[in-house]
Amino acid sequence: MKMQFDIAGGDFSAAGGASSEVKKTLKQLNIPPATIRRIAVALYEAEVNVVAHAYSGVMSVEISPTNIWVQIADKGPGIPNIDKAMEEGFSTASDHVRQMGFGAGMGLPNIKKNTDSMELKSVPGEGTTLEITVNFN
Repeated sequence: MKMQFDIAGGDFSAAGGASSEVKKTLKQLNIPPATIRRIAVALYEAEVNVVAHAYSGVMSVEISPTNIWVQIADKGPGIPNIDKAMEEGFSTASDHVRQMGFGAGMGLPNIKKNTDSMELKSVPGEGTTLEITVNFN
């Protein structure tokens, strides 16, 4: 099963919409609740990262009988130092984003913690691509 969602940069009112749709679908497929929770956390964090930092993005989802694979590709400023960005508490979020309660620097570490594999690629000035997999076993 494949799904795709457009994510608008800066639209915090819509943040979480794509991850909610995926969560609903996984419930219908009787995926274990603990696995759904891991996936929902990772997808929400990734979605909020696009909303907070990028101009736009696309979440592509493929659900197989054994796992879920997700790619989130955005057009935005990119990440100059991925190792630094993976550190808990490191954030480049604007003051405006922080005032709304986002940008604590836990997004990428939470994604890594809740997935079975995570690959992050970024080109400064162009954008970022995140690929994650969560196994259903």
